Amino acid sequence: MTYQEKKSIVSIISAILIFVSYCLYMYPRYPGGGVESSEAFRYWGSFILFLTLFSIVAHIIISIIFNIVFRITTNEKEPTFADELDKLIDLKANRISFFVFIVGFLFAMGSLVIDQPSQVMFIILIASGFISDVTGSVTKLYHYRRGV
Repeated sequence: MTYQEKKSIVSIISAILIFVSYCLYMYPRYPGGGVESSEAFRYWGSFILFLTLFSIVAHIIISIIFNIVFRITTNEKEPTFADELDKLIDLKANRISFFVFIVGFLFAMGSLVIDQPSQVMFIILIASGFISDVTGSVTKLYHYRRGV
């Protein structure tokens, strides 16, 4: 297995673990009461903001740990350059990931149009962000395995 394939697998697993652990941490903190209260909006705003920050920091730490473990186990360095294939695979993965997020965003806005509670919109936005992250990593893994 190549470095890029291993990195994609680690990225998929870490995205799932980060998202699930953060959701399990935040779920008990959901405010009860009115559906459209200011506390609920504050909760969802902080949920998205801190999930973004937590995810970025966790991905950086996991990437550093992965590179250290990779170097120790294989005695190889991380590739320092990206060739044409790597760039093409990144572009395809980003395109599919952005498409998934935009579709989720449109569904979230559509939920407001059909008079769903605002919580539905936030849940769809959060889920589409998670699914787009995993989809991008799966796309990279697929293209490194099967080719472009």
